[in-house]
Amino acid sequence: MLRSSWLQRAAGFLAAEYLRLVWRTNKFSFDPPEVYEIVEPQQPAIFAFWHGQHFMTPFIKTKESHRGKVLISQHRDGEYNAIAAEWLGIGTIRGSGDHGSAFHRKGGVGAFKEMVRALEDNYNIALTADVPKRSRVAGLGIIMLARESGRPIMPFAMATSRFVRLHNWDRTTINLPFGRGALVGGDMIMVPPDADAETMEKLRLRIETHLNEATRLAYAAVGRPEAALG
Repeated sequence: MLRSSWLQRAAGFLAAEYLRLVWRTNKFSFDPPEVYEIVEPQQPAIFAFWHGQHFMTPFIKTKESHRGKVLISQHRDGEYNAIAAEWLGIGTIRGSGDHGSAFHRKGGVGAFKEMVRALEDNYNIALTADVPKRSRVAGLGIIMLARESGRPIMPFAMATSRFVRLHNWDRTTINLPFGRGALVGGDMIMVPPDADAETMEKLRLRIETHLNEATRLAYAAVGRPEAALG
């Protein structure tokens, strides 16, 4: 029954409309205040965020000119996320951003090529930076995408003051309505086309640091500084 297409579409629609309610009933602040003025001239860009902190990320798109696609896994649970994203006006690319041993099996090669093509076609790309099953440890996949495409990476975090946090590997946060919200962007990161392994590792750590700092600042902005560590 969980694989029924009508049930998946219904669940995806309900999830999308719930998230829209959360977005509309939380008063969001932006750090820096001119974050859109900084990013827009550098589009298309690669937007990086932590797994489990992803539910509000479709709402970084505030204009029709903000064309975007998000990488979503091919796992059954990913189907619900894909349907919800599409209801919210975000295109989807199915596959894995991980460049580990299961990269080919998870559709990673095809997804990587599709992301490069989307960036060439002026679509922004959004994807989680974590290594699968290792929360808040950035992988090299996003670095490789930036190196191949020549597009900048924008690490960012979104948080709300009211939420429920699950006790799973990525500490999934389910945002709740009627509170405060914050979007915090880190510095744009460029990856040189000739970046070697040492340079890529330094940039991977830099993304990890920026994402952790953005997460810390976002939760502090909504009055929940303790939640950044949860």
